[in-house]
Amino acid sequence: MNSTPISSLRMGTSSWSSEDWVGVFYPEGTAPADFLAEYAKHFDTVEVDSTFYRSPSPSMVKNWAKRTPPGFVFAAKIPRSITHDKVMEDCEAELKEFLGAMDLLGDKLGPLLLQFPYFNKQAFASGEDFLPRLEPFLKKLPPGYSFALEVRNKGWLNERFLDVLRKRKIALALIDHPWMTPVDELMKKLDPVTADFTYIRWLGDRKGIEEKTKHWNQVIVNRQREMETWVPAIDKLLERRLRVYAYFNNHYAGFAPASIALFREIWERRHGSP
Repeated sequence: MNSTPISSLRMGTSSWSSEDWVGVFYPEGTAPADFLAEYAKHFDTVEVDSTFYRSPSPSMVKNWAKRTPPGFVFAAKIPRSITHDKVMEDCEAELKEFLGAMDLLGDKLGPLLLQFPYFNKQAFASGEDFLPRLEPFLKKLPPGYSFALEVRNKGWLNERFLDVLRKRKIALALIDHPWMTPVDELMKKLDPVTADFTYIRWLGDRKGIEEKTKHWNQVIVNRQREMETWVPAIDKLLERRLRVYAYFNNHYAGFAPASIALFREIWERRHGSP
Protein backbone atom coordinates (compact mmCIF):
# COMPACT_ATOMS: atom_id res chain seq x y z
CA MET A 1 0.00 0.00 0.00
CA ASN A 2 1.28 3.44 -0.93
CA SER A 3 2.07 5.49 2.17
CA THR A 4 2.14 8.97 0.59
CA PRO A 5 0.66 11.30 3.24
CA ILE A 6 -2.11 13.66 2.21
CA SER A 7 -0.25 16.36 4.16
CA SER A 8 2.10 16.54 1.17
CA LEU A 9 -0.78 18.02 -0.83
CA ARG A 10 -2.14 21.55 -0.33
CA MET A 11 -5.85 21.48 -1.05
CA GLY A 12 -8.47 24.21 -0.90
CA THR A 13 -11.34 25.77 -2.81
CA SER A 14 -11.63 28.38 -5.53
CA SER A 15 -12.76 31.40 -3.49
CA TRP A 16 -14.12 31.62 0.04
CA SER A 17 -16.87 34.19 -0.54
CA SER A 18 -19.99 32.09 -1.24
CA GLU A 19 -22.88 33.17 0.97
CA ASP A 20 -24.50 29.82 0.17
CA TRP A 21 -21.95 28.23 2.52
CA VAL A 22 -23.43 29.94 5.59
CA GLY A 23 -25.17 27.33 7.71
CA VAL A 24 -23.57 24.37 5.91
CA PHE A 25 -19.85 25.26 6.14
CA TYR A 26 -19.66 28.62 7.86
CA PRO A 27 -21.58 28.83 11.15
CA GLU A 28 -25.06 30.30 10.95
CA GLY A 29 -24.89 34.07 11.13
CA THR A 30 -21.26 34.40 9.92
CA ALA A 31 -20.76 37.82 8.31
CA PRO A 32 -19.04 37.99 4.89
CA ALA A 33 -16.17 39.94 6.47
CA ASP A 34 -15.47 36.89 8.64
CA PHE A 35 -15.66 34.25 5.89
CA LEU A 36 -11.91 34.12 5.22
CA ALA A 37 -10.90 33.74 8.88
CA GLU A 38 -13.49 30.97 9.26
CA TYR A 39 -12.34 29.29 6.03
CA ALA A 40 -8.75 29.28 7.28
CA LYS A 41 -9.80 27.15 10.27
CA HIS A 42 -10.49 24.29 7.83
CA PHE A 43 -8.02 24.65 4.94
CA ASP A 44 -4.48 26.01 4.63
CA THR A 45 -4.75 27.38 1.08
CA VAL A 46 -7.25 29.07 -1.22
CA GLU A 47 -7.39 30.11 -4.85
CA VAL A 48 -8.46 33.75 -5.16
CA ASP A 49 -10.99 34.05 -7.98
CA SER A 50 -11.77 37.76 -7.63
CA THR A 51 -8.33 38.83 -8.91
CA PHE A 52 -9.32 37.49 -12.34
CA TYR A 53 -11.79 40.36 -12.68
CA ARG A 54 -9.66 43.16 -11.26
CA SER A 55 -6.34 43.65 -9.50
CA PRO A 56 -6.88 43.85 -5.73
CA SER A 57 -6.11 46.99 -3.79
CA PRO A 58 -3.12 46.94 -1.43
CA SER A 59 -5.44 47.36 1.56
CA MET A 60 -7.49 44.35 0.48
CA VAL A 61 -4.40 42.14 0.20
CA LYS A 62 -3.12 43.29 3.59
CA ASN A 63 -6.50 42.36 5.04
CA TRP A 64 -6.28 38.84 3.58
CA ALA A 65 -2.88 38.37 5.19
CA LYS A 66 -4.15 39.70 8.52
CA ARG A 67 -7.14 37.35 8.61
CA THR A 68 -5.21 34.13 8.02
CA PRO A 69 -2.77 32.22 10.25
CA PRO A 70 0.95 31.69 9.64
CA GLY A 71 1.58 29.12 6.93
CA PHE A 72 -1.60 29.86 5.00
CA VAL A 73 -1.05 30.14 1.22
CA PHE A 74 -2.96 32.20 -1.33
CA ALA A 75 -2.94 31.17 -4.97
CA ALA A 76 -4.50 33.76 -7.27
CA LYS A 77 -5.65 34.22 -10.82
CA ILE A 78 -3.81 36.83 -12.86
CA PRO A 79 -6.26 39.50 -14.13
CA ARG A 80 -8.20 38.74 -17.28
CA SER A 81 -7.04 42.05 -18.74
CA ILE A 82 -3.74 40.25 -19.32
CA THR A 83 -4.95 36.78 -20.39
CA HIS A 84 -8.22 37.57 -22.18
CA ASP A 85 -8.44 41.24 -23.14
CA LYS A 86 -4.86 41.96 -24.21
CA VAL A 87 -3.75 38.31 -24.59
CA MET A 88 -0.30 39.13 -23.20
CA GLU A 89 0.41 42.19 -25.38
CA ASP A 90 1.15 45.65 -23.94
CA CYS A 91 0.18 44.58 -20.43
CA GLU A 92 3.34 45.40 -18.45
CA ALA A 93 1.52 48.02 -16.37
CA GLU A 94 -1.30 45.66 -15.45
CA LEU A 95 1.10 42.91 -14.45
CA LYS A 96 3.23 45.28 -12.39
CA GLU A 97 0.15 46.57 -10.53
CA PHE A 98 -1.06 43.05 -9.80
CA LEU A 99 2.28 41.70 -8.60
CA GLY A 100 2.88 44.80 -6.50
CA ALA A 101 -0.37 44.21 -4.63
CA MET A 102 0.15 40.45 -4.24
CA ASP A 103 3.68 40.98 -2.90
CA LEU A 104 2.05 42.34 0.26
CA LEU A 105 1.16 38.76 1.20
CA GLY A 106 4.82 38.06 1.85
CA ASP A 107 5.43 34.37 2.53
CA LYS A 108 1.71 33.65 2.18
CA LEU A 109 1.93 34.24 -1.58
CA GLY A 110 1.62 31.01 -3.53
CA PRO A 111 1.23 30.23 -7.25
CA LEU A 112 -0.18 32.79 -9.66
CA LEU A 113 -2.36 31.37 -12.44
CA LEU A 114 -2.49 32.51 -16.05
CA GLN A 115 -5.94 31.19 -16.97
CA PHE A 116 -6.46 31.40 -20.73
CA PRO A 117 -9.82 30.86 -22.44
CA TYR A 118 -10.56 28.43 -25.23
CA PHE A 119 -9.19 30.10 -28.35
CA ASN A 120 -11.04 29.55 -31.64
CA LYS A 121 -9.31 29.31 -35.01
CA GLN A 122 -9.82 33.03 -35.62
CA ALA A 123 -7.80 33.86 -32.49
CA PHE A 124 -5.01 31.30 -33.02
CA ALA A 125 -5.13 28.71 -35.78
CA SER A 126 -3.19 26.25 -33.61
CA GLY A 127 -0.98 25.90 -30.56
CA GLU A 128 1.98 26.56 -32.85
CA ASP A 129 0.50 29.98 -33.62
CA PHE A 130 -0.05 30.69 -29.92
CA LEU A 131 3.58 30.03 -28.92
CA PRO A 132 5.08 33.13 -30.64
CA ARG A 133 2.74 35.22 -28.48
CA LEU A 134 3.38 33.16 -25.34
CA GLU A 135 7.16 32.77 -25.34
CA PRO A 136 8.11 36.48 -25.32
CA PHE A 137 5.63 37.09 -22.52
CA LEU A 138 6.98 34.25 -20.38
CA LYS A 139 10.54 35.52 -20.85
CA LYS A 140 9.50 38.86 -19.36
CA LEU A 141 7.92 37.39 -16.23
CA PRO A 142 9.96 38.48 -13.20
CA PRO A 143 11.84 35.89 -11.14
CA GLY A 144 10.88 35.02 -7.60
CA TYR A 145 7.29 33.95 -8.31
CA SER A 146 5.59 30.61 -8.95
CA PHE A 147 3.52 30.86 -12.13
CA ALA A 148 1.07 28.28 -13.46
CA LEU A 149 -0.62 28.31 -16.85
CA GLU A 150 -3.97 26.90 -17.97
CA VAL A 151 -5.12 26.39 -21.54
CA ARG A 152 -8.46 24.96 -22.63
CA ASN A 153 -7.43 23.82 -26.11
CA LYS A 154 -6.56 20.19 -25.45
CA GLY A 155 -4.97 19.74 -28.86
CA TRP A 156 -2.28 22.28 -27.92
CA LEU A 157 -0.81 20.04 -25.23
CA ASN A 158 2.20 18.43 -26.86
CA GLU A 159 5.92 18.09 -26.15
CA ARG A 160 6.82 21.42 -27.75
CA PHE A 161 4.23 23.33 -25.75
CA LEU A 162 5.33 21.67 -22.51
CA ASP A 163 9.00 22.33 -23.28
CA VAL A 164 8.24 26.05 -23.57
CA LEU A 165 6.74 25.96 -20.07
CA ARG A 166 9.53 23.76 -18.74
CA LYS A 167 12.21 26.15 -19.98
CA ARG A 168 10.68 28.95 -17.89
CA LYS A 169 9.65 26.66 -14.97
CA ILE A 170 5.96 27.51 -15.48
CA ALA A 171 3.65 24.79 -14.13
CA LEU A 172 1.02 23.40 -16.49
CA ALA A 173 -2.31 23.56 -14.70
CA LEU A 174 -3.99 20.15 -14.74
CA ILE A 175 -7.73 20.66 -14.97
CA ASP A 176 -10.80 18.45 -14.67
CA HIS A 177 -12.98 20.03 -17.34
CA PRO A 178 -15.26 18.53 -20.02
CA TRP A 179 -13.20 20.06 -22.84
CA MET A 180 -9.91 18.60 -21.64
CA THR A 181 -8.26 15.17 -21.71
CA PRO A 182 -8.80 13.25 -18.42
CA VAL A 183 -5.69 13.31 -16.26
CA ASP A 184 -5.00 9.56 -16.42
CA GLU A 185 -5.07 9.63 -20.24
CA LEU A 186 -2.95 12.78 -20.37
CA MET A 187 -0.26 11.30 -18.12
CA LYS A 188 -0.03 8.20 -20.33
CA LYS A 189 0.76 10.39 -23.35
CA LEU A 190 2.91 13.16 -21.86
CA ASP A 191 4.89 14.18 -18.80
CA PRO A 192 2.82 17.17 -17.61
CA VAL A 193 5.36 18.26 -14.99
CA THR A 194 7.02 21.49 -16.12
CA ALA A 195 8.08 23.09 -12.81
CA ASP A 196 8.98 22.14 -9.25
CA PHE A 197 5.29 22.25 -8.32
CA THR A 198 2.00 21.17 -9.86
CA TYR A 199 -1.27 23.08 -9.94
CA ILE A 200 -4.59 21.21 -10.12
CA ARG A 201 -8.07 22.64 -10.70
CA TRP A 202 -11.29 20.65 -10.44
CA LEU A 203 -13.61 22.82 -12.53
CA GLY A 204 -16.42 20.61 -13.82
CA ASP A 205 -19.10 21.55 -16.34
CA ARG A 206 -20.09 25.09 -15.37
CA LYS A 207 -22.85 25.43 -17.96
CA GLY A 208 -24.28 21.99 -17.20
CA ILE A 209 -24.44 22.43 -13.44
CA GLU A 210 -25.85 25.95 -13.64
CA GLU A 211 -28.81 24.48 -15.54
CA LYS A 212 -29.51 22.42 -12.41
CA THR A 213 -28.77 24.88 -9.61
CA LYS A 214 -27.76 28.44 -8.83
CA HIS A 215 -26.94 27.67 -5.18
CA TRP A 216 -23.70 26.14 -3.99
CA ASN A 217 -24.58 24.50 -0.67
CA GLN A 218 -24.87 20.81 -1.53
CA VAL A 219 -23.39 18.17 -3.83
CA ILE A 220 -25.61 17.51 -6.83
CA VAL A 221 -23.16 15.72 -9.17
CA ASN A 222 -21.48 12.47 -8.11
CA ARG A 223 -17.78 12.89 -8.87
CA GLN A 224 -16.45 9.81 -7.09
CA ARG A 225 -15.38 8.06 -10.30
CA GLU A 226 -13.39 11.07 -11.49
CA MET A 227 -11.75 11.52 -8.10
CA GLU A 228 -10.69 7.88 -8.10
CA THR A 229 -8.65 8.57 -11.25
CA TRP A 230 -7.07 11.65 -9.68
CA VAL A 231 -5.75 9.90 -6.56
CA PRO A 232 -3.17 7.69 -8.39
CA ALA A 233 -2.26 10.63 -10.63
CA ILE A 234 -1.51 12.80 -7.60
CA ASP A 235 0.40 9.93 -6.02
CA LYS A 236 2.73 9.92 -9.02
CA LEU A 237 3.27 13.66 -8.68
CA LEU A 238 3.98 13.46 -4.96
CA GLU A 239 6.41 10.59 -5.50
CA ARG A 240 8.48 13.05 -7.53
CA ARG A 241 8.71 15.31 -4.45
CA LEU A 242 6.70 18.07 -6.09
CA ARG A 243 4.67 20.65 -4.23
CA VAL A 244 1.07 20.10 -5.26
CA TYR A 245 -1.56 22.83 -4.99
CA ALA A 246 -5.11 21.73 -5.79
CA TYR A 247 -8.43 23.57 -5.76
CA PHE A 248 -12.07 22.53 -6.06
CA ASN A 249 -14.63 24.84 -7.66
CA ASN A 250 -18.27 24.87 -6.57
CA HIS A 251 -19.19 24.08 -10.17
CA TYR A 252 -17.38 20.74 -9.99
CA ALA A 253 -20.05 18.97 -7.95
CA GLY A 254 -22.14 21.71 -6.32
CA PHE A 255 -20.34 22.41 -3.03
CA ALA A 256 -16.56 22.68 -2.98
CA PRO A 257 -15.93 21.94 0.73
CA ALA A 258 -17.87 18.67 0.39
CA SER A 259 -15.78 17.78 -2.67
CA ILE A 260 -12.64 18.09 -0.54
CA ALA A 261 -14.22 15.87 2.12
CA LEU A 262 -15.06 13.20 -0.47
CA PHE A 263 -11.58 13.38 -1.96
CA ARG A 264 -10.06 12.84 1.48
CA GLU A 265 -12.29 9.80 2.04
CA ILE A 266 -11.21 8.27 -1.26
CA TRP A 267 -7.56 9.07 -0.50
CA GLU A 268 -7.74 7.42 2.91
CA ARG A 269 -9.44 4.32 1.51
CA ARG A 270 -6.54 3.92 -0.91
CA HIS A 271 -3.72 4.75 1.51
CA GLY A 272 -5.09 4.07 4.98
CA SER A 273 -5.68 6.84 7.51
CA PRO A 274 -2.72 9.24 7.84
